[in-house]
Amino acid sequence: MVSIAGSKKLKRQMAPQFWGITRKDKRFVITTKPGPHKKNFAIPTAVFLRDTLKIVTSLREAKASIYSGKVKIDGVVRKSLHHAIGLMDVVELENVSDIYRLVPTEGKLLKPIKINESEKSKKLVRVVTKTTIGKGKNQTGFHDGRSTLAEVKASIGDTCVMQVPDQKILEVIKLEAGCQGLVTRGINAGQIGKIESVEEGTFILPRRVILILGDKKIEIPADIIMPVGKGEPVIQINWYYVSNNRIPNEKNIFRKSSSKHGSW
Repeated sequence: MVSIAGSKKLKRQMAPQFWGITRKDKRFVITTKPGPHKKNFAIPTAVFLRDTLKIVTSLREAKASIYSGKVKIDGVVRKSLHHAIGLMDVVELENVSDIYRLVPTEGKLLKPIKINESEKSKKLVRVVTKTTIGKGKNQTGFHDGRSTLAEVKASIGDTCVMQVPDQKILEVIKLEAGCQGLVTRGINAGQIGKIESVEEGTFILPRRVILILGDKKIEIPADIIMPVGKGEPVIQINWYYVSNNRIPNEKNIFRKSSSKHGSW
């Protein structure tokens, strides 16, 4: 049958910078397929293992690990090379002690950080839609493609602390003055500041947030702000980061072959 999900590859020159791939190597690189996150705001699972974490050295090694069910995303085994890993997703690797969460940092859209095992079942999800469906029920949609019919006392722009993979809402963090907000995109991506006020949108202007970052104030669209807590973030989002080099003292349990065939 003909695939209807679009191309499986992308020219390297067109790939987002936060993927961390080399630009002048092979012509094409594997890309994401439609899924939980938008294409420009996500990393394919194979690229994440090979180019971001550098746990494998080729696409063949990535295939061996992914197809054998060694990769969990938000507590669910994913066996697709093209699965989109995005904001706040938690990644577990079989026989590897480290657990990773993808967060914006240092101006980059996504970067993996190591988190404690006690936090691997918690995830921040931003409310993006509220829809009334049949029989008076409300459906709440989140930034990672999830939705729930459970009664959630949250408005668009608020953040929920979700237990994964059960999708149980543990806490709601309101987008309001006095709350700490994480900038998810743009030049200030990864910075956390105090929300001074929330300005309602007009006919020509979107809803905006006045955010205090150190000794300066900035006004940015509310859709790139994620509330993360009143005093401090309720989960780890700014711990120590994975370096660009191969993880030190980590046994490469995924490596099956030194072959470089098929390594987009």
